[in-house]
Amino acid sequence: MAASFGPPIGLVLSQTAKTVSRVFDDALAAAGGSLPIWLILLTLKTQRPANQRELARAVGIQGATLTHHLNAMEADGLITRQRDPANRRIHQVALTERGEQLFRKLAAAAQSHDQRLRQGLQPEEIAALHRLLNRLQHNVTAEPPDTGPLQPDGSPFCPPETEGR
Repeated sequence: MAASFGPPIGLVLSQTAKTVSRVFDDALAAAGGSLPIWLILLTLKTQRPANQRELARAVGIQGATLTHHLNAMEADGLITRQRDPANRRIHQVALTERGEQLFRKLAAAAQSHDQRLRQGLQPEEIAALHRLLNRLQHNVTAEPPDTGPLQPDGSPFCPPETEGR
């Protein structure tokens, strides 16, 4: 077993994640949103789930919690929900123009936050960080590490192909 130096890596990772998450939450709030709203808008924009159940799965939110967020988003005019004509028990969710506008504002906040995180880091350091984080996740979950390609601009928040949709 290798010698351990410094505080436990899990503690440092946890504290760093909390700080980064808090700052990201603040950036989204300043732009008029929140993390759940951002995740829902991003998923609707980039993955186009066929129904509310697929949306919940893609966002990683339980059905009842998603319904709560969707109710508020619909009341705010960000989305519409319509019953699927082929199966009336299924709701289809779509962005409104107001939802599109908020998506763009939150995307800008997310990209700005990501640029702030990347300050002073070289591309090879960012790639190494991704590999290390994937390995840590694999170590605790036994899931295979994610080896998918990074976006050319390095942004996980708003892939370039979503612009202009």
